[in-house]
Amino acid sequence: MTNAGSWSRSFLLVLLAIAATAAGMGATYLAREGGDPITSPEAKAGAIYGLTLLAVWLSLRFGTFRGDPYLLPVAGLLGGIGLVMTVRLEPDLQAIRDIAISFGDRQLWYLVVGLLLIWGIAMLAPNPEILAPYRYTILMGGFGLLAVTAVLGTEIQGARLWLSFGPIVIQTTELAKLALIVFLAAYLSENLELVGTSWRLWRINLPPLPYLAPMVIMSGLCTVALMALNDLGTALLFFSLFMIMLFAANGKAGHLLLGAGLFVVAFALAYLAVPRVRVRFDVWIDPWSDLVTGYQQIQAEYALAAGGFFGVGLGRGSPWLVPVVENDYIIAAIGEETGLLGIVVVLALYMIIATRGVLIARRAPTPFLRLLATGLTAGIVVQAVIILAGVFRLMPLTGVTLPLVAYGGSSILVTAVMVGTLMRISAMGSRL
Repeated sequence: MTNAGSWSRSFLLVLLAIAATAAGMGATYLAREGGDPITSPEAKAGAIYGLTLLAVWLSLRFGTFRGDPYLLPVAGLLGGIGLVMTVRLEPDLQAIRDIAISFGDRQLWYLVVGLLLIWGIAMLAPNPEILAPYRYTILMGGFGLLAVTAVLGTEIQGARLWLSFGPIVIQTTELAKLALIVFLAAYLSENLELVGTSWRLWRINLPPLPYLAPMVIMSGLCTVALMALNDLGTALLFFSLFMIMLFAANGKAGHLLLGAGLFVVAFALAYLAVPRVRVRFDVWIDPWSDLVTGYQQIQAEYALAAGGFFGVGLGRGSPWLVPVVENDYIIAAIGEETGLLGIVVVLALYMIIATRGVLIARRAPTPFLRLLATGLTAGIVVQAVIILAGVFRLMPLTGVTLPLVAYGGSSILVTAVMVGTLMRISAMGSRL
């Protein structure tokens, strides 16, 4: 059961998310010239999103939900930040790219559907344990999607990560990520009796074979996926999820080092065999060495530098100079117009998700739900860390999205499913 004080604090957070979104939309409108403020895109997006978020919170508060009250407002604030930036970028992107796509409208409806998904899963979904018996089917379905994408997928910016069905474009790696988390939670929870065992090869303690074999297989599959999809981010995210969930199951730090070593070997092979990986690595080392391939990174760094501590103001920067700023480099736009302060807020929100996710995992009633909550939390937070580290040039840039913030329906909807499932698990655990 969640106490009344927790819900009161949660309500304040929801009001903060709505107010921050409204303030962002207002600042974006004021930076534009002309137009009726009542019928402006900023007013419409802010009102629809704010009312939807409030309605979902009220339904959870006065309905039957008794789980974690903080995940929804935190996810809502992240979504609001992404919506403000997408609406702000839309006019510039349309003018520069000469396309008629309404980025703001699409992002708004992705987020609205995402909020409804969170509500539906948190309130109505059955016990996630029903997925455990179908773990192999789910995993094969996920990797089957990747195989189809590798053959028939649409290539964008050098990576083949999308399947197109007319106007509908699906990023299949997001679905495969979810399938992998469910499989690992079921597989590892079923073999918990082997957690404390190990065997030695010379002076190295190795995991038991039921763990070592899938570790090697996962390393191989990630390498194959990287080469077939031409994307480093997918491989790094999948392998990170595997290692985090393995550590959650057995608590052995040595296995993390072994896994990291295997991934380094896989990356070295990919560097030699996959041109895109080699380009990303070289740009990471020195983007100025090639002003064509390094252009995005250079412009992103200029944008971040221009933002300073408080930013230049919403609508007053030039983030459109960064190619694909609405996707991979959305944090550069946030940094330019809201400064270091805005970046710290985004980082803090992901830290809150990590903290709440760990608490939910610790209090989950079964090993499967505990590992599932761990994997879902890692799936959101690690993905954010990977793309943020890439933009800040702490590691080679990868092609994953910033969850709930970057433009894109597949990422938003899958992340909403993950948040909703975490909330469903929290309602099954002890008091949060």
